[in-house]
Amino acid sequence: MADILLANSYFLKHDRKEYDSMNLYAPLGTLFAASYLKSLGYETALFDTMLADSEEDLKKELAKHKPGIFVIYDDVFNYLTKMCLTRMREAAFRMSEIAKEFGCKVIVSGSDSVDHLEKYFQHKVDYAICGEGETTLGEIVNHIAFGEKQLPHNIDGLAFIANGDIKKTSPRKVHKELDTLPFPAWELVDLDRYRDLWLKHHGYFSLNMVTTRGCPYHCNWCAKPIYGQVYNSRSPENVAAEMKMLKEKYSPDHIWFCDDIFGLKPGWITKFDEIVNKEKVKTPFKCLSRVDLLLKEDNISHIASAGCESIWVGAESGSQKILDAMDKGTNIEEIYSATKLLKKHDIKTCFFLQFGYLGETKEEINMTLQMVRDLMPDDIGISVSYPLPGTKFYDKVVSQMGEKKNWVDSGDFEMMFPGEYTSNFYRVLHKRIHKEFRARQILKEPLKHLKKMWKLPVYIAGWLWNVMKLNKLEKTERRENLGFEG
Repeated sequence: MADILLANSYFLKHDRKEYDSMNLYAPLGTLFAASYLKSLGYETALFDTMLADSEEDLKKELAKHKPGIFVIYDDVFNYLTKMCLTRMREAAFRMSEIAKEFGCKVIVSGSDSVDHLEKYFQHKVDYAICGEGETTLGEIVNHIAFGEKQLPHNIDGLAFIANGDIKKTSPRKVHKELDTLPFPAWELVDLDRYRDLWLKHHGYFSLNMVTTRGCPYHCNWCAKPIYGQVYNSRSPENVAAEMKMLKEKYSPDHIWFCDDIFGLKPGWITKFDEIVNKEKVKTPFKCLSRVDLLLKEDNISHIASAGCESIWVGAESGSQKILDAMDKGTNIEEIYSATKLLKKHDIKTCFFLQFGYLGETKEEINMTLQMVRDLMPDDIGISVSYPLPGTKFYDKVVSQMGEKKNWVDSGDFEMMFPGEYTSNFYRVLHKRIHKEFRARQILKEPLKHLKKMWKLPVYIAGWLWNVMKLNKLEKTERRENLGFEG
């Protein structure tokens, strides 16, 4: 039995690309919400969609726990959730309907529900949280639990139906003192199953943590429906205390710090380095950062000393024109300098690359290809520009978008607006870059990639084949008939 059953709308089995890679992490944001409710005295349980087969599995959990309240609390720390995929939206709708069949009050919190309140209310949702969720969730749960009959107009950060219309209350102020929040409720998760899957597919066991909330930068394609343009940080001491708890209870081999930006606060990385080594909780980890930030305060040497094995940076493009158009706030020289310094400290450097942004032509694409060839990061992640509501980028292209405004899953890769090329072109470009990149990795360091040597002919063949396909596609799927560099 439980008072409240929580879930997340992201189902790994509904996302073939991610299911194949099996980099599975428990819904951290949902676990924070659960621990907050537990601190208020509520019995909570978790329907873990990362491990579930389908929405229909929820029925078994509802029958088992018999909760009065069902909460779809999306993991806003996971970029897959922030992509607002339509397959996961449909999953949220179905779970809401199932929960109502079991007599539950339904609450939803997440990026997609903020953008599409009317759709969620049409699918049996009673309350939608707008903004940072824990405090609002606690207050609306109290409202329901204490049998309040009047609508909760006095609870900030909430939306509901009043007299047939959507009513939104005053905005909720974000938490500034993050150390006061309890650690995530890991005891609700089947970590033995997570561990087994990690060891089977990767040979090590990784858990996720977060040290911050929000991002103060202005990349104009980045949606921020939950925290807005703010950034708050936990103390290094608090983070180290959680690492110690995880180490003692669950023994992870690795940690993914899933912050939008790790260690932005001046002096934070230096202090974190000192504490994790002093407290003997240093654990290999990966994180996300910015090239300009990494070049400050000797951050790279300290992040290496703290245990960082790999860093993903938003390189995005090898063209300064495109970076400036994105309001990225970084320059090409910083990408080159940070990558070289990271490699010097034996930190794997990984690039997020984005194609199809407004104004990008063959020349800018080739600049990005050349940057990858010059720097040879340890890994790359490729996407096309994806307009999300609430961004300046979305406002620029929304009038040109068709009926489809979200990807179905993370492998969709469709251009949502008429760019320089068609979706088909960018899908082939994606394959072409990956094949060349993998081939060059093996050729550059054959001993390091000895186990992958058998794949080299496949990579080279795929590279050349897709170059030929791109040359043909340019003639039919581009605005102007220009050659494409092979």
